[in-house]
Amino acid sequence: MNFNGILIGVISFLIIGIFHPIVIKGEYYFGKRIWPIFLISGIIFIFLSLSSSIGVLSAVFGILGFSCFWSINEIIEQEERVKKGWFPKNPKRN
Repeated sequence: MNFNGILIGVISFLIIGIFHPIVIKGEYYFGKRIWPIFLISGIIFIFLSLSSSIGVLSAVFGILGFSCFWSINEIIEQEERVKKGWFPKNPKRN
């Protein structure tokens, strides 16, 4: 039996679950100006994915990379959700 697919699925689930609060907290403390960090991180993870010869590790790096890219969009959408009052606005940030 090959459990690589199950392992990658579980890791994907965990990565998505971890990125959700990262986006919320990132927007709360820094606003959408944090997006370049997600872009640079995504590029680094994609490079690591392409460079890795271990299949599962390559997949995990790829998932991390594209999760970072997706988080750029989510940061922008999170700002809109804050404007709508769905999430709290940081009173210490303009």
